[in-house]
Formats: sequence, C-alpha cells, structure tokens
Amino acid sequence: MSGSKINVAKQAIEYIKNNLHPEMILGIGTGSTVNFFIEELKEHKHKFAGAVSSSEASSKLLNENGIEVFNLNDVIDISYYIDGADEVSPENCLIKGGGGAHTREKIVASASDEFVCIVDQSKMVDRLGVFPLPIEVIPESRSLVARRIISIGGIPTYRTGFITDQGNHILDVSNIDISNPADLEALINNIPGVVDNGIFAANKPKTVLVSR
Repeated sequence: MSGSKINVAKQAIEYIKNNLHPEMILGIGTGSTVNFFIEELKEHKHKFAGAVSSSEASSKLLNENGIEVFNLNDVIDISYYIDGADEVSPENCLIKGGGGAHTREKIVASASDEFVCIVDQSKMVDRLGVFPLPIEVIPESRSLVARRIISIGGIPTYRTGFITDQGNHILDVSNIDISNPADLEALINNIPGVVDNGIFAANKPKTVLVSR
C-alpha cells in the first residue's frame, strides 16, 4: 500500500513542479498519502514560499521538512491544494474525514485555485457511502444532530476519545443515501450544531490522480 501512495505522491509532484514559483503558496491536506507527498515536496521547497496546512499534524511535518507554514488569514492566494480522500466517485465527489480534519480541509480546498486529489485505486468507488460519513459537531449539539441524522435515514456513531483540532466531536454516519452528494452535503450542514460534514461536492477536486 505504501508503494502506491509514494507513486501517487510522485505523480502530484510531477503535476505541479513546473508551475512552482518563489511567491507560490500551496495548500496541504492531511493523512498518510499526503505525508508521502510532503516527503517528496521537501526536495522542491526552495521553489515556493510555503504552505497553508489543514491540520496540526501536517503543519508539524511541514515544519520538520523545512517548509514554512502560513496561516490562511495571512495569505491571499493558494495555487494548489493537495489532499487525499477516503472515497472518490466517478464525478470526483469525495468522502473525507477519516482522520477528522475535513472541516479545515474543506476550508483550504475552497480557498485554492485548484484542488488536486491523490489516492490509490482502492478509494475509487461507483457510489459514495461504504465509508462512514464523518460529521464534525459542536459538543453540546451532538445528541441533537444524531437524532436529526437518524430522521433522514443515517446511523450515527460517536467517535469516542477523539477531539478535532477545533475542539469538536465527530459523528460517523453509516447507512445514509449519498446518491445526490451535493444535496446531502447542504442538508446536513444546515442542521444547527453541525460544523461541516465530509462530503466534498461543492468543493470537489478538479483533478484526481490515482496510483498506477
């Protein structure tokens, strides 16, 4: 598995390297595939200014590899956002959030000129929904949101012992119909107490690179 992740990380470097320039800011996601990308990226760190990161874990790894990490509030333009996914549909809609970082991932993706998703073949699916859908919730609203999710057909499971970088909780939802990802993304995000959910339809990637 690590071989395929290294392969697609190298593909992503090939995809962006000729466009790197000294003022460029990259957006960097979270997860094991992205960790391999950061390892490859350090060889090119002198060609761009730095990165905006979607998680504390990725920020730490970027710093360790000599890549400057910027706060999103302090940058105007992010050229590429590179991140993995838990599932990718034929239309490039995603489920993300297995690592619980999907809220910040979606924010950085939305701020970027181009979202490049890097995955191994196992993440490509005919239809989203085998992987449980993560929903970040404000702690006080967890039971309320869970009841609302049950009312629309989902089975929510509280991710015990896990706190997001924003100090919130995660509900992992199974058995929910994601045949229309954009509508479900909006419906869930309109439940009071939901911070964001792991469907990436409104902010889906332009480009999906798959390990060869």
